[in-house]
Amino acid sequence: MAASNLFTALPGGAKFPLLGLGTWQSEKGKVRAAVETAIECGYRHIDAAYIYSNEKEVGEGIKTKMTDGTIKREDLFVTTKLWLSSHKPDKVEPCCRESMKNLGLDYIDLYLIHWPMSLVDDKGVFPLGDDGMLIGDDSIDYVDVWKSMESLVDKGLVRAIGVCNFNLSQIQRVLDLPPRHPIANLQVECHPLLAQNELIELCKKYGITVTAYSPLGSPERPGIRTPTDPVLMDDKVVLDIAKKRGVSTAQVLIRYQIQRGVVVIPKSVTSSRIQQNFEALNFELSKEEMQALIDLNRNCRLLDFPMSKSLKYYPF
Repeated sequence: MAASNLFTALPGGAKFPLLGLGTWQSEKGKVRAAVETAIECGYRHIDAAYIYSNEKEVGEGIKTKMTDGTIKREDLFVTTKLWLSSHKPDKVEPCCRESMKNLGLDYIDLYLIHWPMSLVDDKGVFPLGDDGMLIGDDSIDYVDVWKSMESLVDKGLVRAIGVCNFNLSQIQRVLDLPPRHPIANLQVECHPLLAQNELIELCKKYGITVTAYSPLGSPERPGIRTPTDPVLMDDKVVLDIAKKRGVSTAQVLIRYQIQRGVVVIPKSVTSSRIQQNFEALNFELSKEEMQALIDLNRNCRLLDFPMSKSLKYYPF
């Protein structure tokens, strides 16, 4: 292992590795090997989701490394997420249990509400209308979904719960309940072009950890792109720091989040890149380099999931 993984603490004191392997858009047939490689490199945090449709492969990779003695279950931190068509009270636990079965685990370390919006539950997991937009269920309030999530903690199915893609006011509404179990984590798009400073400050105030998804600017993101879209990994500031340090641009962007105390989950299925990303734990950016990256903030969201924009509680 090239370096010891760094940790932040969840409410209650559980160790939450600052660097994890993301699995969104990881190609089927390659995910198992990616998970095995990551664990061999030293990763102790795997980020998954029901809707990624690759939880079974993630679970196979985990099982292989547990079987060969590389890790024990307690060594590994696994995050997965509740999908939008399972927000009704009688659907939350079955969705969680299906993820547990897919992953081959008897508990999940961190379970997130994937989005604050809800989808109808009788037209598949990705119900689309004739207009190409997702079909929502406006009768469901994410605050009630949170209450159902708390029951999963009560039953020992999950160790901690959190939210994903929630905005400031949505997080505040859950905080105002107040929750019986703390919001352990907020996962959002976050990179130097979208620093998420206000959200991070709110989370710090209430002891909520933050996870950055698409930390490299999501170069493989879905949807229509234009020639004017920024390409974070080609930004001169990022390139100059990488050249000076003798590291990759990805390592610079990963290290930026780690030094902010933000959990970061870069995705890769390429063994050399998985290893290279992990080696971002081996160096430190200077104050000047960090400031240069901080100054790149344009509040530029690269992933706004336009098919969701008509849904009640769409957060952006």
